Amino acid sequence: MTEGVTEITTDTAPGGVPQKASLLRVLRDQRKTVLVAVALAAASFWICGQLDRWGLAACIAGGVALGLANHVATELWLLRIITSGAQPTRNQMIASTLVRLTVLTAVAVAIAVAFWPDGIGLLLGLAIFRLIALMMTSLVLLKELKNP
Repeated sequence: MTEGVTEITTDTAPGGVPQKASLLRVLRDQRKTVLVAVALAAASFWICGQLDRWGLAACIAGGVALGLANHVATELWLLRIITSGAQPTRNQMIASTLVRLTVLTAVAVAIAVAFWPDGIGLLLGLAIFRLIALMMTSLVLLKELKNP
């Protein structure tokens, strides 16, 4: 299974039936992404801690955690769709994405405002995680396009 790209064809239970989608399976499939998130959170405490900005470090780590939660929720949704064999409509996919991103935005902005000025670190952590997760996914896809 490739990192960042959900693939079901090789993981089947006895009898050729695809395995059931679960949070544990998504976390196992996304272990590199989880490790990057842990490293980013640790780096925020290491760097900001030296500047005695523990609140900012916690907000950056919180942003990374929110980004990871969004990434895992997206992967879990995709895995459930794939294992069920359903063909979601375009409107279903748009609605699911809008709901998830609306909740993420509301939580992020509320925390950023509540812990202002250190709360802006939450948005920074969210953006940094998203950028790195996007790069990780893009690299895997580029490798697969290069080596069919």
